[in-house]
Amino acid sequence: MKIILPNAKELNTNLENQPFVPLSEKSRAVLGALQQLSVTDLAGFYKLKEDRAELEADRWYRIAHQQAKSYPAWTLYDGLMYRYMKRRDLTDAEQAYLERHALIATSFYGLISPFTLISPHRLDFQGQLKVEGQSLKQFWRAQYDEELADEGLIISLASSEFEQVFSPTIQKRMVQIVFMEDKKGQLKIHSTISKKGRGRLVSLMAAKNVQTLDEIRSLTFDGFAYRADLSEATILVFVRKQGEIEEIKRK
Repeated sequence: MKIILPNAKELNTNLENQPFVPLSEKSRAVLGALQQLSVTDLAGFYKLKEDRAELEADRWYRIAHQQAKSYPAWTLYDGLMYRYMKRRDLTDAEQAYLERHALIATSFYGLISPFTLISPHRLDFQGQLKVEGQSLKQFWRAQYDEELADEGLIISLASSEFEQVFSPTIQKRMVQIVFMEDKKGQLKIHSTISKKGRGRLVSLMAAKNVQTLDEIRSLTFDGFAYRADLSEATILVFVRKQGEIEEIKRK
């Protein structure tokens, strides 16, 4: 089983760091394409003002010259999903579970373990960057597919942006987890709730050593519970009521 997680734009560098870790051949190819862009080009690429783009240019310069510091990926990434994961005081069993089952989808490093050491950068699959004549999704597809070729169960906690890097054959094998909120009988999907739910779910799976879909379906957390009537074979839906959220807050 593998659990696919998205990366995050938000970064936290106020952490203990380690020296630069050399890049793979594919990461060096991506870096080479980025180095062809001027600060003005990067501003357009990132849709940022030039002063903000200069920060990104400096990050790529530091990586290119092996001056950048390195951090474990899942602590460097500091988006909402990651902040709702248990990232401190892991048991040996929890760490072993995440090392064995979790993969973070990135457009610069490929599919990596949460504990892989990476350097601060900003890059997603939406940008119009060509690497060796291919889009980033095309460039990484073979490596992404190879990582999952022999997996019997693939749990996707990523958005379509990341899922589309994989070939349609792999995508069809993915089991998606959907988080919904019941507001007076109206079921809605919210980005914030979904990100929090993904983080909680991953940590609970690690804590309970979850290995099967039936075990996932049996989980309850933060007011979420599996809804068989809304689910399909490859889409598991978890719902919580608004009142349950308020009760959790009071506790």
